[in-house]
This record gives sequence, C-alpha cells and structure tokens, in this order.
Amino acid sequence: MSLILRFRSKDGMFRINTSPTSDFTSVLEQLVSKIPSLNDIKSLYLSNNPGEKGHPAESYCGKLVNELGLKNGDMLFVNYESAIPQPQQQKQQPVVTVATQQSISFTPIDMHGPLQGIKELPIDVKLDKNDGFISRPLSSMCRHGAKGMCEYCSPLPPWDENYRKQNSIKHISFHALLKQQMEKNKSGSSYIAPLDELNYSIDLNCNEGHKPYPRGICSKCQPSAITLQMQKFRMVDHVEFADSSILNEFINVWRNTGVQRFGYLYGWYEEFDKVPLGIKAVVQAIYEPPQVGELDGITLLEWENEEQVDELAAKLGLYKVGITFTDLTDSGRNDGTVLCKRHKDSYFMTNLEIIMAAKYQIDNPNVSKYSQSGKFSSKFVTCIISGGLQGEIEPRSFQVSTSAEALVKADIITGCTQPSQIYVNESNDTRYVPDISYSKINEYGLEVKNNAKPTFPAEFLLVSLTDSFPVKPEPMFDIETNYTIENRDFIGDIQDLRTMYKYLNNNHLSQKLCNFHFICHLVRLHILGDYELELIVKYVKEKKDEYYVALVESPGWMTLITILEQSS
Repeated sequence: MSLILRFRSKDGMFRINTSPTSDFTSVLEQLVSKIPSLNDIKSLYLSNNPGEKGHPAESYCGKLVNELGLKNGDMLFVNYESAIPQPQQQKQQPVVTVATQQSISFTPIDMHGPLQGIKELPIDVKLDKNDGFISRPLSSMCRHGAKGMCEYCSPLPPWDENYRKQNSIKHISFHALLKQQMEKNKSGSSYIAPLDELNYSIDLNCNEGHKPYPRGICSKCQPSAITLQMQKFRMVDHVEFADSSILNEFINVWRNTGVQRFGYLYGWYEEFDKVPLGIKAVVQAIYEPPQVGELDGITLLEWENEEQVDELAAKLGLYKVGITFTDLTDSGRNDGTVLCKRHKDSYFMTNLEIIMAAKYQIDNPNVSKYSQSGKFSSKFVTCIISGGLQGEIEPRSFQVSTSAEALVKADIITGCTQPSQIYVNESNDTRYVPDISYSKINEYGLEVKNNAKPTFPAEFLLVSLTDSFPVKPEPMFDIETNYTIENRDFIGDIQDLRTMYKYLNNNHLSQKLCNFHFICHLVRLHILGDYELELIVKYVKEKKDEYYVALVESPGWMTLITILEQSS
C-alpha cells in the first residue's frame, strides 16, 4: 500500500510517494532531491509544528515510516539553511548518511493531536475545555425517573440544527463548528486537523515538472472550482459596547460636523451565553487614528503611534477587536432622524467595505492549534453606524466569510459600480481565476447553482453579528470623565499640555486617571517613565489606592505637574 507525505518548506510544498514499510531514509533521499537550495543534509530539520524548528532529519533514518506514526496525507514542516550560490560551480547533490539503529537518538513525530506551543486567546482556551452540550429538562414524552435519560431529554450537541432554528440563531459558533468537525474526524485511525484554511491561489512554485504559470499549469498547482455558499458559522457571535457613551461620543463628530468618522475598537473577548459556546467582543474604547472625514467617506492618514497605542492597550489587557465607521446622512426632517440606506433591498455592506473587512481580518488572524497552519480565519469585527428602518442611528456588526478572505488573498475579487455586487477579476500572469459559482434557493425551494462571473451578490460573503449595550454597564474606564479625543484638531479639540492641565486641575484626579484617551496622550508625551506608567496601568485595572498614592508621590509625576503648570 502506497501513501503520500507532504513537506512544506520555504521553497514550496513537496509530495513524496512512499509506503508504510519503507525506511524513512528513502523519503529523505527523494526530499533533498526536490529542494533546490539545500546543500547540507545536516541543516535539515523536520517538525509537525510550523512554529518550531523540530529535530534533525538524520535522526529518523533507520526507522520505518509506520514506526514514526506517519499516515497518508500527513504534513511535516521543513527547516534548513539555504545554499549560497557559487558562480561557475555546479551545485553538488546533498548526500543522505544512513545512521545505524544503535546511533539513533529517536524522538517520535507526533501526528496524532493538535499543534502544541500555539498561544491561543484566553477565550479559546476556556471554551476548548467546555463540551458545550445543551441540557434539556424532562418532558411529557419521558418515561423514566429523575435520574434517567432518553432521546427526549438527553443533552444536545452545540451544533444541533433544530435547536438553532427554534432559538432563531442564524449561525453556529466557532467552537461549536470546531467540536462538530472533531466529532466527524475522531473515527479515523490518524489525527486530522479539524480546521483547514481555504486557499484559492495558484501555486507559482509548483514542482510537478512543468514550466511555472502562466506558461504551464497542472491539476496540483491550480485551485479547484469554487462554489460559494452562505457561511453557517461565525467566529464572533456578538459585539457588546461596555457603555453606550463609548459609541455616542464617537458619533458626536458626525453630529457636530456632518462628516464621517473611523475608529479602532479596543477590548477583549468573552463568553456569549445566548449561543452555545458563543463568543462576544466587548468594546472598552474607540481610538480614532489620523484621518480626513468627508460627507460621504473617510480618508485614513499615516498612524505613526499605532504600535505605541497597541503596547499600552496590551498592558491594560486590551487589543484591537475590530473597526467601526459612520455612514450617516441627515433625513432633513429636523427631528434627529437619519436616512436608512442599508437594508435587505439595497445592501448591508458595499463591495469595497467587504474587501476592506477581509483585509483587516487577514491582517488580524485567529490563532488556533486545531489548524495545520496554526491559524484559522479571524475574530476581527466590522461595526457600521448607519440609519435604521425608523430613522434611528444604530450600529450593525458584521464579519466576512472565510471564502471572502481567500478570494481577497488570491486577488480574485474587486469592487464594481453596483455596491451590492462583487466583480470577479480576469486571470493574468500572476492570478489564476477558476470557475466560480454560487448556490441559491430559488422560488420553488430548490438549490440551484449560478455562474458568479462577471459578478455575484455580495451577501454570499457576509456574516451578520448581533450587538447591544449591557443592562448594567461595568466599563473598564470612567465614563463620566471626558478627555479630549485624539486627532480631532479640525473641530478645535486639540490634545496639548494646556488640555491636560485643565483636565487634571480638580479634586478628582484618581477618577481622571481612568480614561483611555488621557493615558494614550500621557504616553505620547514621553514625560513619565516606565515606573509611573506601570502604576497608572495597575490603578486602572485594580483600582487600589496604594498605586494612586505611589504615583502622585513619584518624581516623574511631580515633573509632569511642574511642566503642566509652566505651560498654563
């Protein structure tokens, strides 16, 4: 019986045909012959984790393939030092030295479990330990005692289709999908990663013996035909703003000027109990980067201190969970209402917004030990503030599908003049566009396939989320302190030393410290040292008076106050 082993390297993907009873030496001989930049077998290391160097390939010589636990389709990651090309010299073929069994320091390759050493988010670690089963009470159909169980009261799996429909849950959660896939795969004899990232790109480094694309192509380097369907799961189920004032203060720019505004959502992820194994993004602050707002759009400028803000946020236990922007137009009725432009008969996200959201998701991947690549899709959300059906201002939160991410990565789609449609690009020298279709239920209730070229409905790439404000808000930052928000100079809101002096010149300093925009401004001034900033972070997180007292008595804080007094 033959099998195929896959090897991923910086020179591309290689497939080796072998058998379970073959010596691994023969596998290495085939592998080194395929790697063009390798000239020393001693620098060759193998690992089942893309983030680790692994073990020397020579240490596996003398062992059979099945003794190493390798099965058909398994993937190993190859690390090695590339050869430095020597002019007018022929590169020598690497030589595989077979070690005797006595000299082998054998460490088995673990291909029977998820990737280790991957640092997942705390919410993923927590939900991974939860089976997610949905408990059900005894019903009139049960014919057993209180300690019994039957098909009418036994717990349901978190991906149960009927439960989802009965409770109006549009998508199953990411961890419900993960556990469903693990359930499907557990019957096999070898471990199969339950998550696999979609890849619609052509392999420009194909090693199947033909000329590189576009001069040559084969079934292994070209992507398969694509059938788009509405995604049945979502990486994040809900967006919660820790307090309504966070969003209101952001919208005030439009209320005061009529121009649109863009911001980054900083917060964290928590469990969402309305959906089995659900996740919600909890937004604690909105940071507004440099931008030029217009009546019908936004132009983002270079954000020089982005890394500085991210580092501060990380110390506070925050990170970017998404973006938000306004798309508001006054109704003209002088009653505070706005136009409803986004609805089922127009669009919820334009094609360009979908592509933008996909790029943000690609740049902010979701780390997962259950994927061969160590990542799968993204938890990055997009919140659009626009008009509702009754003319009210409301947030609507979305993500785009894994198919949208793959299509953008492969440069297959672009925008077009009709915002509700996605345009499919043509193939060129670096881009191969396979056949693309989308499945849709027709008026007779039948699923039919439609050609996606040249355009297809943008809704096939959208995943909708719910959003809300908590009934009893417990925000991390003090909502009663209003510090001048960054990058609003165009409306006269300027962050400078005088602004800070006026803000701090009252009897509630401890309260004033708990403001994200104020702390960001403090860091940008470079007046306080690491010690003082650490005290501020501890005070904001723990609200202990000892940190506040130590701060105001510190030399750095006294220097700050002196500088502020001199500037007033």
